[in-house]
Amino acid sequence: MSRIVRFLFSKFFICCLLAACFLAIIGGAVFMRYIISGIPPVYEMEEYTPSLTSKVFDRNGKLIHEFSIEKRSMVPLEEIPVDLQNGVVAMEDRDFFTHAGFSVRGIFRALINDVITGRAKQGGSTLTQQLSRGVFLTQQKKLIRKIREIVLAVQIEYSFSKPEILQLYLNEIYLGSGAYGVKAAAKRYFNKELSEITTGEAALLIGLIPSPGNYNPFANPERARARRNLVLQVMNEQGYLSDEDLEKAKAEPLPEKETAAEGDKPALYFIEHIRRILEPKYGTETLWKGGLNIYTTLDIDQQIQAEKIMNHKLLELDAVIAKGLGIEIDPNDPEADNRKNTDEEAETTGPRENYPRLQGAFMVRDVKTGAVRVMIGGRSFSESKFNRATQARRQPGSSFKPYVWMAALQQGYTPATLVKDLPTMFYFDGKNWHTFDENSDLYSLDLAAQSFVGSKAFNVWVPQNYGGRNDGWITLRRALEKSKNLVAVNLIDAIGPRKVIDVARKAGLTAPLPNVPALALGVSVINMDEHLAALTTFANGGIHTDNYYIERVEDNNGRLLEEHISQEKEAFTPQNAYLLINMMKGVVQRGSGAAANRLKRPIAGKTGTTQSHRDMWFVGMTPYTAAAAWMGYDDDTSQEKYHWTGSTTARWWTDIMEEILQDEPADDFAVPEGISFSYINPNTGKLATPTNPNKFLEAFKKGTEPTSF
Repeated sequence: MSRIVRFLFSKFFICCLLAACFLAIIGGAVFMRYIISGIPPVYEMEEYTPSLTSKVFDRNGKLIHEFSIEKRSMVPLEEIPVDLQNGVVAMEDRDFFTHAGFSVRGIFRALINDVITGRAKQGGSTLTQQLSRGVFLTQQKKLIRKIREIVLAVQIEYSFSKPEILQLYLNEIYLGSGAYGVKAAAKRYFNKELSEITTGEAALLIGLIPSPGNYNPFANPERARARRNLVLQVMNEQGYLSDEDLEKAKAEPLPEKETAAEGDKPALYFIEHIRRILEPKYGTETLWKGGLNIYTTLDIDQQIQAEKIMNHKLLELDAVIAKGLGIEIDPNDPEADNRKNTDEEAETTGPRENYPRLQGAFMVRDVKTGAVRVMIGGRSFSESKFNRATQARRQPGSSFKPYVWMAALQQGYTPATLVKDLPTMFYFDGKNWHTFDENSDLYSLDLAAQSFVGSKAFNVWVPQNYGGRNDGWITLRRALEKSKNLVAVNLIDAIGPRKVIDVARKAGLTAPLPNVPALALGVSVINMDEHLAALTTFANGGIHTDNYYIERVEDNNGRLLEEHISQEKEAFTPQNAYLLINMMKGVVQRGSGAAANRLKRPIAGKTGTTQSHRDMWFVGMTPYTAAAAWMGYDDDTSQEKYHWTGSTTARWWTDIMEEILQDEPADDFAVPEGISFSYINPNTGKLATPTNPNKFLEAFKKGTEPTSF
């Protein structure tokens, strides 16, 4: 016995005991370091901001879209209904206001349950533990993660007040259907603002917390009802709800229909364009999770009207084609634009996909500033995300002619100048295009061309007017109103394609433009948005402004990140711009754009129809608003046999603008200084005699008026 006592007090034993204690301390320290290493520092918790929805607003402040990975919105605790706060505490953590971040009783209860069931569950967690797990830790059910969860919960309790913790929890908790936080969930399940939900609806949201999928009212209504009633019963037992309010809340019906997801909401082509602008600038994380407020130029009311009208009018044209294929389509049927039909219908009419489906694009912008009010990139964003207003390059046809006419004005032509509407043959010698000597008829030119047939060294081109008729010599004005192809190519031949290209560049076109006579007929391919901005330069007194789509962007704290500042560039003299616009008004008053006359206001415009009727355009402008419309087929299918032209497009352009221009004053284009007016003979371009019944009041730059009768 004495030997054992002596051993216990021996130096060796004491050293071993001290070594064991030291190793235990070191091991504990290493273990705690490992635990803490997986926990974010306190300052990160204090600066934590959950993923927020970036909101997009139209020009009038209406919310039109939200960019978000998760449907989430932050809301202060004072704006969260008291029933919702009380119910969460009653169901999830009744000791919330007294514990230090974790509950010993809850942990032991969960541990015993895990031992009995043989499975690790996430029971026994306080609201603070749930918050630490949801915000900073993984969802893995491991002991190490549980220890970290408790340590982090204690840190959170030390760093934040109880109301702050509850606020963060209610904004962070996942409640199913992509909704994070109670505000997003109220919108998703009830299509209500959070302040509008009832006690029963609050209880239903609380019931979702343990398992949103199992208690989803749309997927499992009976299970959701039972869970909601349990929440109400617990709230009643803990004194948060009176017996009368309990029975009233239990009698509330469950929601029957989830708030619609994105689908084919209006303005999705515009929204996608906004995304393409902002995402490279701010990054994906900031746009989709940073809670930006994006204020745009779009007018959502005008956008909705424009989409509705364009789709209906193009469906009417679809019906014409379908009828020729034995397929009956009622354009007034709300479901008619759905291309799918039943198997039974397909047996009798064939699948609806078998008929060609016209595509369209439409844009509206402010003449002065360039603010884009409407953008339609196609008939259905869900069907095709390709934006035909900004991404498609199409031939503009005769809608390109205003650039040629502006070049002529710059070279001293006047609206009354007589220009050649006569057949002309062009030939290419391998380096340049040249014209044959002038001939008076196509027959003579055809004979002259025969010598070049089969020669690889030469290309011959004999342009013609639409319909094949020519009028000899006519005024520059009448040639534009009648969209004379022969005048266009003779003009570009006289002044040179390079001068026309220079005009197009100054107006704002950046697309490649070939240095050839055919340029006058719009054979190059351009984007609608550029074409609209360029032609609008003429309506803006020769001042060019680019299209723009975003007025300003603010961060989630309201700090200004960017704001649009208009930049103007003087491209043409106001006198030449006015002369061209005044002639373009004649296109609507007496020419191919006559459909727009129905608006009973001054409108300058130009139609365009490409070869074989593959592209059909109309661009029209008031002094304040400009709009472009296009229709055609993505695969360049020709519809020449239906005789659709730019005039066809002008008709549905007019239908849309009738709605958009309702509140705009019917003002005429302002006449700048240096412009005079004289009555002319529209056939000769000279001054009209007082008795001439067809005399026309024409505009001129002062000093260029005709002097002879």
